This record gives sequence, structure tokens and C-alpha cells, in this order.
Amino acid sequence: MTRQPLRLAVLEAERALAAAGVASPRVDAELLAAHVLGVERTRLPLVPLVDAVVVEAIRQLVEQRVRRVPLQHLLGTAVLGRVTLAVGPGVFVPRPETELLLEWGLGALRGRSAPVVVDLCTGSGALALALAHERPDAVVHAVERDPAALAWARRNADAQVEAGDTPIRLHAGDVADPELLSDLDGTVDLLVCNPPYVPEGTPVPPEVADHDPHHAVFAPGAGLDVIRHVVDCAVRLLRSGGALAIEHDDTHGESAPALLSARRALTDVVDHPDLTGRPRFVTARRR
Repeated sequence: MTRQPLRLAVLEAERALAAAGVASPRVDAELLAAHVLGVERTRLPLVPLVDAVVVEAIRQLVEQRVRRVPLQHLLGTAVLGRVTLAVGPGVFVPRPETELLLEWGLGALRGRSAPVVVDLCTGSGALALALAHERPDAVVHAVERDPAALAWARRNADAQVEAGDTPIRLHAGDVADPELLSDLDGTVDLLVCNPPYVPEGTPVPPEVADHDPHHAVFAPGAGLDVIRHVVDCAVRLLRSGGALAIEHDDTHGESAPALLSARRALTDVVDHPDLTGRPRFVTARRR
């Protein structure tokens, strides 16, 4: 069987992805090739020649990516922090921007032993599991209202336990419920949330519009309604000095911090930019 240079297959994939308007064609092409070969992306230069069946497998994945199927759906995984999560249809795909919120949350826990952590709107379980991985002494609660997303979170939570991490506690619940996790009132050291926050009607890439669950992306009230419920929940759950971090839309650089500043129970309200310098998440502490 004739073997072909891998670099040519990757170059062809990159050109096809670029023509389709994919934002990172080279990275995507290399990740898809590495996925087919079962190697790390950094090891692709060590594979000079591949069989035609490998080239065809790469081509088929590239065709799906050209149709703007999310890269993470094709790979079957997404990464947050040092945790690799299974993702696919029915659950929101974690984004790199959330890494900064994760880092802030871990910093807020420094000096606290056996902290209690809550992740609202957990989706795939990304933030909860990433925090539990870094802080095995923490008691981490994760809340999700959507049954499909909760099934992904359970799958990921089970995988992390098998890998040796401390189990998290999953809850089916809605942040709009005033009794949510009421047994934890006044005891939580850190509450994090990556909620639905995109204002309805906002144009989004096909990967989001056609594949992320609508209810996990968009929120009414100019994108702020779910955040309002999260703030209510945080004021009730956080202990004195407890920390809060909420991701928000890049149009919420003033409105999201204003929601927190309006609550007398919260102090030290600060908004933070994402990797591109846009407003992305707001933090505060319980007085």
C-alpha cells in the first residue's frame, strides 16, 4: 500500500478549514490528525508517512469540521485546567476563557483548608472537577438543571474518581430556586458559575448556534437574568469572606459588576478581562 507524507495531509486539511472560515485552521488540522493517529499533537513531526486509510480518516473529520461541527465534538473531549472532559451533543463545550476564572477561584481558596465549593450551572462539570482536581481536600458541589448536561457531568465525575480524584457531589437543581442547597447556607468558601449569559438574538458562530444547547448559551433580560439568580444564591450560601466568581458576556463589563455592587452583602467587586482583553468575569467577596 502506498504511504503518503502526513504533512501534506495536514496542509490540505488546514487549507480546507481556512477556506471554510474556521478560526484556527492549523491547530484544528493538527489536532484532528493527532486524534486519528492516537498521538499527542507535538509528536506529529515524528510521523513522516501514513497509510491512505489514515489520510481518508483525517479527510472525513475535516469535512465535518468544515460543516462547523465543533472540534471538541469530533475529538470527544475538551480541557479545563488539568482535567480532560468528555463532551458532545447536549452539553455546553467549555471555553479557554474560563481558565482565568478557574485560576482566580483557586487563588481565592489559598490558605483555606477543607473548603466548601459550589459550581452553579455546571454543565459538563468542568469547573467543579477542575477545582476538585487541584484541591482534593475540598468538598465540591455541582448543580445543573438540564438532565442531558447532568448525564455528561456524571460521566465526567465518574471518570475523575477512577483517575483518583476526590468525588464531587452532583445536584439536579435550578439557580432560580430560592431553597437550592439551603443546607449549605452561610458555609460556602467559593461559589463559581459559568451561566447562560449571551443576550437573546446575539449572532454567534455556527459551532455555538447549531451545537451548543440554546438554554446553556442565551439568557433573557439582556443576558443577565440567570446571573441575577446566581447573585441571590451566592449572597445566601457564602460564608463571611467567601469568594464569588461569575462569567459574563463581553457586553456586561459594567452591568454585571453593577449587579454585585448593588448588594450590600458583597464587597471587593472587580471585573476581569479574558484572554483577548474583553470583559469576561466578575468577582466579589461576602462581607
